[in-house]
Amino acid sequence: MFIGEYEHTLDEKKRVSLPKTFRQGLGRKLVITRGLDNCLFAYSKSSWEKVAAKLDQLSFAQADTRGFNRFILSGAAEVEVDAAGRILIPEHQKEFAGLKKTVAFAGVSDRVEIWDKDRWTAYKSRIEKDADRLAEKLGEIGAL
Repeated sequence: MFIGEYEHTLDEKKRVSLPKTFRQGLGRKLVITRGLDNCLFAYSKSSWEKVAAKLDQLSFAQADTRGFNRFILSGAAEVEVDAAGRILIPEHQKEFAGLKKTVAFAGVSDRVEIWDKDRWTAYKSRIEKDADRLAEKLGEIGAL
């Protein structure tokens, strides 16, 4: 399970160090794809296979399902962690997530989210202000 948040800087070659606490769980090869809220989702190969299998079970007859599958699957790329613990995020993914200089990594259960630091800060601020209402809503449906 991935938890916690970390910040790292893109280097001159546009590589970023994967936080050490996430490296073991993600492995030497991981899959990064477009995520929700304009961030990227990073999965270990085994977790990615589970996500892809779930998506594969959805009916392609539904337009929303086709669209979501295309969004997630066509945006995915396998990346390798180098000897220094860095990854090179594909250009199309950097553009999607608006990654500039500082990258925020957030551990979210089975995945690591990769955010532009400023977007992460703004998003986190909105969620923190709304946490009590969100908890109440989750409580109503029995999730908490």
